[in-house]
Amino acid sequence: MPIDKIFKDDASEEKGERARMASFIGAMAVADLVKSTLGPKGMDKILQSTGRGHSVTVTNDGATILKSLHIDNPAAKVLVDISKVQDDEVGDGTTSVVVLAGELLREAEKLVTSKIHPMTIIAGYRMAAECARDALLKRVIDNKENAEKFRSDLMKIAMTTLCSKILSQDKEHFAEMAVDAVFRLKGSTNLEAIQIIKKPGGSLRDSFLDEGFILDKKIGIGQPKRIENAKILVANTAMDTDKVKIYGARVRVDSMTKVAQIEGAEKEKMKDKVNKILAHGINCFVNRQLIYNFPEELFADAGVLAIEHADFEGIERLGLVTGGEIASTFDNPESVKLGHCKLIEEIMIGEDKLIHFSGVEMGQACSIVLRGASHHVLDEAERSLHDALCVLSQTVNDSRVLLGGGWPEMVMAKEVDELARKTAGKKSHTIEAFSRALVAIPTTIADNAGLDSAELVAQLRAEHHTEGCNAGIDVISGAVGDMEERGIYEAFKVKQAVLLSATEAAEMILRVDEIITCAPRRREDRM
Repeated sequence: MPIDKIFKDDASEEKGERARMASFIGAMAVADLVKSTLGPKGMDKILQSTGRGHSVTVTNDGATILKSLHIDNPAAKVLVDISKVQDDEVGDGTTSVVVLAGELLREAEKLVTSKIHPMTIIAGYRMAAECARDALLKRVIDNKENAEKFRSDLMKIAMTTLCSKILSQDKEHFAEMAVDAVFRLKGSTNLEAIQIIKKPGGSLRDSFLDEGFILDKKIGIGQPKRIENAKILVANTAMDTDKVKIYGARVRVDSMTKVAQIEGAEKEKMKDKVNKILAHGINCFVNRQLIYNFPEELFADAGVLAIEHADFEGIERLGLVTGGEIASTFDNPESVKLGHCKLIEEIMIGEDKLIHFSGVEMGQACSIVLRGASHHVLDEAERSLHDALCVLSQTVNDSRVLLGGGWPEMVMAKEVDELARKTAGKKSHTIEAFSRALVAIPTTIADNAGLDSAELVAQLRAEHHTEGCNAGIDVISGAVGDMEERGIYEAFKVKQAVLLSATEAAEMILRVDEIITCAPRRREDRM
């Protein structure tokens, strides 16, 4: 047995150069994969699962694409991870963060081959990232004091976010919806109160924002179709015990009349329960589980609207929105918090009937109803809208905004370049490399639009040498344009998150010098 063998048979290890190459290549491949989805002219990907049902997703949201990939390369997994975190943290910029990290690694690879130690590269990247962030901080715009300007900022941010998604055709309409919804939240970043309902049919333009809450259920038979000043009891309890269930119940009786007696007793129990519920003085009862026809009759006689089988999310949200709590026992009515709303009625959307609660307790709630040609379109529309909502709710809290369209990257690159000129030693190479990586984002935006990126980026760089310049890539006219006139804005928080996470991910991958793959555990042959 050779001495240098420490690992078991199937385990393998990659050392030094080869390990680094493997992680660089993996990370760059992932970055190139989502690169084509960046920017307003980015393309979509179809993801087809091989599982049951072969479900198909059409998307250009970086995080969604990467989440659905099964990746073997360990470095690539780090990139998938940062895009996930970016999605949870700020909601947008999931593609940019991966592209930037990939570019940083591509530059690092060139530096490593010219014999610069990874630690030097990391130190340089750290300095450059600090410098880039300060450059952005110097150029932020903050209109928190002026409500009208701030609203128009938010509209522009929403339109910029939706630009690269499927909703780009009707972006004004959807941006308006998203901004209204976020303003109703009054500064909380809890998006639970905004409910998105997807109903196939119609076109995306028919989507609308509705104040109040919509529950995807029909109203039962013989019950009031409309209730004003509703008191709502939200419950999770079994309302189906008035019949002896044939399966699984063993009752020994000597005549059929006994069975009837047992059923009678069950019915009485049910009646008691219904009376206890009615004792709360309610006129709307929403239950998570089934309600059989006997208790439903009793509710209808009492003029109470009973809604059965509301899905769990719907119930939790309904409780949250109307200010009620979910109850499961009804013995002491005074301790149960009831929900209130001004009006409950049935509305039609497309073919379906839904129940609409308006004038709810929590003024922050609203529902967005999305219409569209097919489920795929609706799913993608929901993802895009969710991105916009996330970014807006973050911006309401941190009201600093920047211009978009590759402008922030150029501003950062210019400052970073100046830092490189002042820095002595090998670090200056790495700082310069950082600025090259930043320029890759405007380059990619231009490439995806089929424009001559080298020409455009060179023009941009020249423009940016004048003070206070607002130039960025205007994809629609295919030239360098003034981003402020075009109304292309981004949230500062998103850019900062992109910059910092990409740098940290690149650092982490650069630190690798050995990859050890363990052998899978063998299953013993059970004969």
